[in-house]
Amino acid sequence: MTHPNRRQLIIGAAATLATGAVCAQSSGPLRILVGYSAGGGVDAMARLLATGLGKVLGQQVIVENKAGASGMIAADLVSKAPADGQTVLLGETGLLITRLLRPNAGIDPLRALRPVAGLFVSPLVIVANKDLPITDPTSLVAELKARPGQYSYASSGIGTVQHLGFEMLKGETGAYVVHIPYRGASQIVPDVIGGQVPLGVVSATAGLSQHRAGKLRAVAMMSKARLPGGEDVAPLSDVVTGFSVAPRLGLMAAAGLPDAMASRLAEAAREVLAADETVQSALRQGALVDFLASADFGRAQQQESAAWQRVIRERKISVE
Repeated sequence: MTHPNRRQLIIGAAATLATGAVCAQSSGPLRILVGYSAGGGVDAMARLLATGLGKVLGQQVIVENKAGASGMIAADLVSKAPADGQTVLLGETGLLITRLLRPNAGIDPLRALRPVAGLFVSPLVIVANKDLPITDPTSLVAELKARPGQYSYASSGIGTVQHLGFEMLKGETGAYVVHIPYRGASQIVPDVIGGQVPLGVVSATAGLSQHRAGKLRAVAMMSKARLPGGEDVAPLSDVVTGFSVAPRLGLMAAAGLPDAMASRLAEAAREVLAADETVQSALRQGALVDFLASADFGRAQQQESAAWQRVIRERKISVE
């Protein structure tokens, strides 16, 4: 056998193996791991995404709930999965905070995971008991600064975006407000209405529905992103220049995922998010479509992590 013929056989065999690998990859289901229990907000968005991706990619897409450790169990599983684009994570901002507050909790998401695409943001709102002299961002900041220590606010728990977001506000304004950790908006909203706690940070959907019903006041959006029905609620950035806090959801994969596979997933996600059905379904879940390509999503994560690290350090926040 001559050398040219041997070389042609080797090239042909390699092409056959490559084709087989691609077919094997596309024949299996795409797994989207979620670090929280079924029925929650992140899970709902994952299932919305899975339905759309299944149609765009022409393959089965399944959602797997791997709850625990504030999402870090699912993140760790994805980081150790084959970097073939078949196992991804729908992660959110809380992963970055968990790593900062609990350095030994697991992987570093910024190193062990590759950002594939940013998908959604979930606006937050500060709500107040309607009997307070607080109606907008200006009166909120003025009242808090004028009466240090006399007000308290509720969040969904120590180390949540809601908690750190209000702590960021305190740092920017010099206000002294006592933090009261709760378990979620379902407990915070009734207590703000009843006056057990004067202020709270909740999802825009939870706050705006009661605001429109006249049971409490939505006094400030924590970012410029607004859900329909909240057009009359001004953002904190009107008073605190550049202030913006909103949990972000996005797709991530194992760090070794090749560029071509990441781009394929990102473009498929972009197509899903462009559909009006996706936009409207996301709104019903309290989220806004906000697509970021891989590089932009990665930069956003780096910036967020740096901002949270600064808040944690300056406000001396600890989970111990």
